[in-house]
Amino acid sequence: MNQTEKVLIVGGGPAGLSAARAYRNSGGRGEVKILSGDELAPYERPALTKEYLRGEKSRADLPLEAEDWYRENAVELRLGVRVESLDLENRAVGTAGGETLRYDRLVLATGSDAMEPPFPVPESGVYLVRSIADADALRKEVSGEARRVVVVGSGFIGCEAAASLAMLGCEVELVSLEEAPQKERLGEPVSERIAGWLHDLGVKTRFGRVIERVVRRDGSGDLEARIEDGESVPGELFVLGTGARARTELAEQAGLSVEGGGVVCDASLKTSDESVFACGDIAFAYNEAAERRLRVEHWGDALAHGRTAGETIAGRESALRAVPGFWSTIGDKTIKYAAWGDGWDEERFVDRGDGAFTVWYGREGACVGVLTHRYDEDYERGRKVVEAGGPLPG
Repeated sequence: MNQTEKVLIVGGGPAGLSAARAYRNSGGRGEVKILSGDELAPYERPALTKEYLRGEKSRADLPLEAEDWYRENAVELRLGVRVESLDLENRAVGTAGGETLRYDRLVLATGSDAMEPPFPVPESGVYLVRSIADADALRKEVSGEARRVVVVGSGFIGCEAAASLAMLGCEVELVSLEEAPQKERLGEPVSERIAGWLHDLGVKTRFGRVIERVVRRDGSGDLEARIEDGESVPGELFVLGTGARARTELAEQAGLSVEGGGVVCDASLKTSDESVFACGDIAFAYNEAAERRLRVEHWGDALAHGRTAGETIAGRESALRAVPGFWSTIGDKTIKYAAWGDGWDEERFVDRGDGAFTVWYGREGACVGVLTHRYDEDYERGRKVVEAGGPLPG
């Protein structure tokens, strides 16, 4: 094994850490550096809208690895380092601090930024929940005092945050462009249940609303969302869950192939340059079981991407085959979902009793997804059916 090999990882999220871990676990003995623009070591982000926001987890619970792990595995973690340029010809990256770092193998795991809302908002009183700092600031605002909070967006970030804030005693109203939460993606039966779970927690909802702007109300420090049809939604605080955008700029500027909102990769996460791999949110990667490229933005898939890239760099044969998927917990209700994620033309809802259910998703007769609530047997079985391209279960 080449002990002089330089492996450089850009990004301090789950994909980048997973690549370093897999490289070492697979016998890779080269020099490994992780360059992270974050000021904190890689940590668990899904908890930010759930247990951490509610105070059920502390900062000490969030790191993905103990501090000693980096030293023991000879992984140099450099925090607060922003990479601004990539030179494919000379195999080098340039940092905002003026440093040039060379590599033999490069892993791009730059993740996503919160998407700018499609309407103007004030500079204060409006929160995102993308980082520990974001969650800390929001929790400080609502700590010990019931506040009126407006959550914008009914994706999983928005629904999870709305549920957590309601559980903290806030008066919460969720406003969304969608007709119902995740209706287009997951279908009407699941959407109805998510809306019901929110209502059970006391979250008020306004669906199918187009926000024109968020402004400060006259004579007070409170905010107000102005809706397209003349409605207004007042709130002391606003939380935005309006989506994320993959950070592909570095790859694009360097001339790597970019399609479908992501960096084009083969099943080993190798890009159009054989020395560069792309993982996580930015990857538009070929999945051998799906027989096509997919772009996914799930935590577990970022780990799988990093593992595949790290194993490949270390000299092992490794390729993506697993079905993408995620878990989401809204209040105390958890849904588990595994699917190729690029469309379905049929859904079969199965009531399992006592609130449990399964939804099977099909396309042209083949099972392309499964979603369960409190019925793990179907979830585990469903992942295998989807990966095999089996028929839609009854």
